[in-house]
Amino acid sequence: MIVSKSLKKFNNIKHLFFNKSGGVSSGIYKSLNCGIGSNDKKKNVLKNLAIVCKKIGCKKKKLLKLNQIHSNKFIFIGKNYKFNKKRIKADGLITNLRNVAISILTADCAPILFYDSKKKIIGAVHVGWKGAYKKILIIIVKYLLKKGSDLKNLYFVIGPSIYQKNYEVGPEFKKKFLTQDKKNKKYFLYLRNRIFFSLNSYIEGQLEDLGIKNIEIIKKDTY
Repeated sequence: MIVSKSLKKFNNIKHLFFNKSGGVSSGIYKSLNCGIGSNDKKKNVLKNLAIVCKKIGCKKKKLLKLNQIHSNKFIFIGKNYKFNKKRIKADGLITNLRNVAISILTADCAPILFYDSKKKIIGAVHVGWKGAYKKILIIIVKYLLKKGSDLKNLYFVIGPSIYQKNYEVGPEFKKKFLTQDKKNKKYFLYLRNRIFFSLNSYIEGQLEDLGIKNIEIIKKDTY
């Protein structure tokens, strides 16, 4: 398990980036597999989720999960939210409720956690290249500002994800990002006629352009 240096100083919230250790799944799923949509045995996934709940300190029914779709959609969980077993189709969860845990799953995509220290709002966002390209974090920050957040109170953590040195992409991928903004060229590395993309830096750049100062990157390569 990995913790953020910037988030751990806040005693009123709990957070964790889980890794593959500590689960009951076996075979090709040998890990702390929490993917309900995987072909792993459902009983093992449920046991793994129970382990997560125990570690984070929440009731099973208060652990919110997503059916992630590589989008720019997010859901705000407020006091009128009806808790049920149906997973929400989106890639971000935001809440100001106490004793509620929000979660996202990633492989090489970036798990983003954020906290508004003044408004007491937390968020968890699944950001792959598609979500980043569709500006999910930009949309979320603008939403927070409309709700009264102040940039100086927002703390963003970019969790373990694939490093640039292992993220090879094709020319069409690069062209797509340069068409969006020529400045995106700085997120690409050219080495031995191969192209590599920095997802972390691209996300960080989006947040910096919005004026966010409190950004932490967890330096762990998921590759």
